[in-house]
Amino acid sequence: MIQLFETKNNRIIEKQPEFGGGINLKDQWIHLENPTDREIELIERVTGVDESLLKAALDEEERARIEVDDGDTLVLFDIPTIEEEEDYYSYSTMPLGVIATKNSIITVCLKENSVINNFMSGRVKGLKTAKRDFFLYQLLYHTHVKYLQYLRQIDRSSQRIQTELHRATKNKELVQLLDLEKSLVYFSTSLRGNSIVIERLSRMNRSRNDEEAEELIEDVVIENRQAMDMCNIYSDILASTMSTYASVISNNQNSIMKTLTIMTVIISVPTLVASFWGMNTGVPFQGKQYGFWVVLGLSAIVASVVGYFITRHNKGIDNKKNKK
Repeated sequence: MIQLFETKNNRIIEKQPEFGGGINLKDQWIHLENPTDREIELIERVTGVDESLLKAALDEEERARIEVDDGDTLVLFDIPTIEEEEDYYSYSTMPLGVIATKNSIITVCLKENSVINNFMSGRVKGLKTAKRDFFLYQLLYHTHVKYLQYLRQIDRSSQRIQTELHRATKNKELVQLLDLEKSLVYFSTSLRGNSIVIERLSRMNRSRNDEEAEELIEDVVIENRQAMDMCNIYSDILASTMSTYASVISNNQNSIMKTLTIMTVIISVPTLVASFWGMNTGVPFQGKQYGFWVVLGLSAIVASVVGYFITRHNKGIDNKKNKK
C-alpha cells in the first residue's frame, strides 16, 4: 500500500497517490506499508531510489544501520509493535526504513503500527515533511516514547499475572510471563541497535548548526537510554520472578512426592501383613473365626506406628532447617 502526505501550516494532509508524468514530489512524505513488487518498482521509477533501499525494511531480521547510496540516505531502526492474543497482548519489534532523498522522504514497514499512525493522524505537533532530517528525528523520538509506553504496559501485565499466580499456579499465566520475557529480549536487542544509529546521527548533525534538530536528537538519546535502562530492569525482575516460581513449583512437587511416598510406605504395611497370613505355613490365628479381625487390627497398629515415626522424623528435619 502506498500513501502520500505533505504538511501545510504544521498540519499533515494526505494526498491521492497518483504518480503520473511530471508529478512533483518535493517536500512530500511517501509511506509504503508491506508494498508489492509492483509498488516498489513504481516508487523506484518516480523517486530514483534504489530497490535495495526500499526493500531493506521488509526483512524482519534486518539490523539497524545507516546506508548512503547516490545521495539517498537510508536510516533503518526497529520500532515496537503490539498484537492482541486470545486474552492478552504480546509485544515485538519490526524494522522501519526511512529514506531521505533530495526532494522527499520515504518510510517503509511491513505492517500497520502505532508510531506511523500517530504521524498520519496529526497527533505529532510541529511536523514538517520539508525538513527531512527533523522529520527523521521526530520519528526516532516518538518511537522511543512508544517503547517506554509499552514497557510500562509490560510491567503492569507482569504484576497482574503474578497476582493471579499467587492465588493458583497455572500454566496459562506462566506462558504469558514467558511471552513477556521474550518481548523484553526483543526490545533490548532492538534498543541496542537503535542506539548505534542514534549516536551516528548525532555525530552527523553536529556539523549542520541546527539548534532545533540538535535539541531533538539529544531528546532521542535520552529516551533511548531511559528505555534501555527500563528494559534491563524489567528483564532482571521478570527473570528473577520466573526463577522464583520455578523453585516454588519444584518445592511443591517435592512436597507432593514426599506425601505420596509416606502414603505408599504406610499402605504397604497392611499388604505385607496380609501376605504373611495368606501363606500356608501355619501362622497364628489361621482358620480361626476371629482371625480376620486380628490380622486387620495388627495391620492397623503397625501402619499407625510406622506413620507416626515417619511423620515425627520429617518434623524433626523441618525444625532443624528452620533453626538454621
